[in-house]
Amino acid sequence: MTDYERVFEENSGFIFKYLMKLCGNASLAEELTEETFFRAYINFSSLHDLNRASAWLCSIAKNTYYAWYNENKRFIHPEEAPEATSPDISTSVVERELSKEATLKLRELEEPYKEVFMLSVFGGLTLKEISAVYGKSESWARVTFYRARKKLIERMGLKDEM
Repeated sequence: MTDYERVFEENSGFIFKYLMKLCGNASLAEELTEETFFRAYINFSSLHDLNRASAWLCSIAKNTYYAWYNENKRFIHPEEAPEATSPDISTSVVERELSKEATLKLRELEEPYKEVFMLSVFGGLTLKEISAVYGKSESWARVTFYRARKKLIERMGLKDEM
């Protein structure tokens, strides 16, 4: 069995679950998993440490999902769009601006804070799963997530309520 085959066997289920949490659609997650491993195969020589393959694959999967999303967001069917629950347009505008600011501030976070925060919040991974991705302890993942959250709150000028 080649190194690539071993990496595929050990991580394909995990990457599928990760993409399911990102997109919430099994057939899309399956398609994106295939695309992720295709990209991984093409760039396999850039993986220098086989022990960090899951983190490397998560990064590829995340980029694959965002590339798909950016390509297809203008084609989302109106029935699939989230319903507006609040008729107050000013609340909607404020929420959109806060979301935009949070995204910009998140991009400015240094690693591993940015990646741990994204895996937890957007990827829906537990701190235990994140610790396995990085090959670190669960406490490391918890502290890193807490620090990332704190830095993001500070950079946005918000009051920490926790």
